[in-house]
Amino acid sequence: MPEFIERTEAGRERTAEVESARAETPTAGSAQAGPVPAEARPFQTRPFEAPPGPATASATGTAPRSTTRSTEEPTLTGSPAVRPGATLAVTSAATALALMTYTAPAVTLVDTAAALHTAPSAQAWLLNGTPLGLAAVLLVAGSLADDHGRRRVFLWGTLALGLTTLLGAFTTTTWQFTLARVAQGAASAALLASSLGLLVHAFPSPRGRLRATGVWGAFVSGGIAVSPVLSGAVPSWRLVHGLLGGATLLVAVAGARVLAESRSPRGGRPDLLGAATFGAALVALVAALTLGRDGWLRAPVGLLFAAAVALLALFAVAERRVATPMIDLSLLRRRGFLASSAGGLFTGLAVIGLFSFLPTVLQQALGLSPMDTAWLFLLWSGLSFTVALQARRLAGRVSSRAQLSLGFALHAAGVLTMLGAIGAGSWHRLLPGLVLAGVGSGLLNAALPLLSVESVPVTRAAMGSGAQQTLRYVGSCAGVALTIALATGASGAGGGLARGTDVAMLVSAGLAAVGALGVWGLRERA
Repeated sequence: MPEFIERTEAGRERTAEVESARAETPTAGSAQAGPVPAEARPFQTRPFEAPPGPATASATGTAPRSTTRSTEEPTLTGSPAVRPGATLAVTSAATALALMTYTAPAVTLVDTAAALHTAPSAQAWLLNGTPLGLAAVLLVAGSLADDHGRRRVFLWGTLALGLTTLLGAFTTTTWQFTLARVAQGAASAALLASSLGLLVHAFPSPRGRLRATGVWGAFVSGGIAVSPVLSGAVPSWRLVHGLLGGATLLVAVAGARVLAESRSPRGGRPDLLGAATFGAALVALVAALTLGRDGWLRAPVGLLFAAAVALLALFAVAERRVATPMIDLSLLRRRGFLASSAGGLFTGLAVIGLFSFLPTVLQQALGLSPMDTAWLFLLWSGLSFTVALQARRLAGRVSSRAQLSLGFALHAAGVLTMLGAIGAGSWHRLLPGLVLAGVGSGLLNAALPLLSVESVPVTRAAMGSGAQQTLRYVGSCAGVALTIALATGASGAGGGLARGTDVAMLVSAGLAAVGALGVWGLRERA
């Protein structure tokens, strides 16, 4: 890691020199102005004024002001200088903590539901509260970060995540805990969307960006890997939330000291209508998916789905009429953006949906303790972390889209090998499948962040990250609801939890296969 930081610092300095020279190239209106000496070139954050030259000086002896302005404002008054290594460390740590908070109830769901007196039909809300907040706010947070400051959005999100996680430790009812989880999701959305924007700014070269997004993706897997062990080792789920909240507040303090502000202001008014309609649409959609497990034909579920469709249509109309839309709908014509979006959606549906509920199945069907479950799933999540960290070595040989397709294929193969293990009462039969699925998950977590920022203009990196992760967590909400419905539905019909879990695994493998084919079909044509 020290060598990596030194190389990226040196690369940053070289890139800054090149960008400074480009920024000071005279425009057509001052093409005859003399060159500016290197020692007289200050770092520019405002429009460059060319010095008077023999052909461009006006009658008053002053040069005309150039209208050239960079769309990116990399260094703003009052914020620290760009420190690539520190930026990577802080954003990766915050991302890991956000994922640890997100996945903490997966291992402690049985104890949490018992403490809060949560009915079986309402347990999906304990898992889906955070993805609901994530899905509703990610795209909004990414757009706000690009326009108004990525550091600002990141710090507010990290601070809010720490506070809401601490509050979650003191809840006493299902709805209090669910509301705290929704707030945690909204806060996590702010830090997750803005963190990739901060990394794109700190690592402007393609090579540096590849390394940074690879490390960031590995910490996504790392957070998922550590959370079950922590949750299983700590005797109380309330203490788990207290520890995570305190650690997140420490990261917020560190971020305030080392992160540099950056933004890509477009001017105009904030897209308030777009934010309101999109957020409300996703809240309605996630609520419908969560309630649907108790009956998809019930009136409330149908009304929520209809409201989601109507609000998304209103959002699309609003985005075409505002000067600064929250998302540029022309991106939907880019195959890279569509592949990134599809990758996020099917990762949520197939991978997160299944592995969020599978630990609960193991505890209920096989009688494993939370700690035993945590160690078993560390094989899957630990491999995911290791593979994501090393996936950068595939650069130049395997494209991001090929990595996504391979990741989905390995997940499908791994899940299929686990069929029948629950019914046989043998956790040993899960091991080969966990290995295959772990490698696949690592490839997904390495490729998704890089593709999300490569598929959009560099000045809209946070928005691109927010768009992909929005679909990822919408997919996870649907995946969790579908997995619980399939697993418990078969059990209620007399088939047993083991048979229901096998059905859920088959559906997960099928969704992963669709994701692999979809992403592969969206590759760039020669």
